[in-house]
Amino acid sequence: MTAPEFSRPERIDTIGAGERSVTITADAAERAALAARFGLVSIGRLDATLAVRQEAAGIAVRGRVGADVVQACTVTDEPIPVTVDEPVALLFVAEGFAGEDEEIELDEGSLDTIPYEGGAIDLGEAAAETMALALDPFPRSANAAAVLRDAGVLTEEEAKPKGALAGLGDLLGKKPS
Repeated sequence: MTAPEFSRPERIDTIGAGERSVTITADAAERAALAARFGLVSIGRLDATLAVRQEAAGIAVRGRVGADVVQACTVTDEPIPVTVDEPVALLFVAEGFAGEDEEIELDEGSLDTIPYEGGAIDLGEAAAETMALALDPFPRSANAAAVLRDAGVLTEEEAKPKGALAGLGDLLGKKPS
């Protein structure tokens, strides 16, 4: 496995029960490598401010990830600037922890669980993945609808199937004479 482009390992033995604030920022080379990995035109900024603490279940990480990225429109390939300001709520658990395969109900306050190996968690990779997940997987520019229409592509409304019962409402509304 190759090393992540934006790696900021946090050693487990330095994390205590008290909350500690960690701020990380990707440099230009890391941002360029992440842009290539995630298929983005560019990443102008990627940073995170995170609160890290040891809990009974693992290492809890909460905070925010911020980024300024440029995505390409999936229709026109035009650049689309996007600002990411995403909350983070993660629980890093040791690989192979008891209960790893159990199905559990998640509520709104639950943390996403990420397994880790060795003596460190990677806050940089967590921030990069959080940024990527916050992006629209099919971004469209303002010109996309016109380009699709000109190419003969129907909108969802226009493409709705007219089923065998489509006119039933009209028939039921008519009163016999």
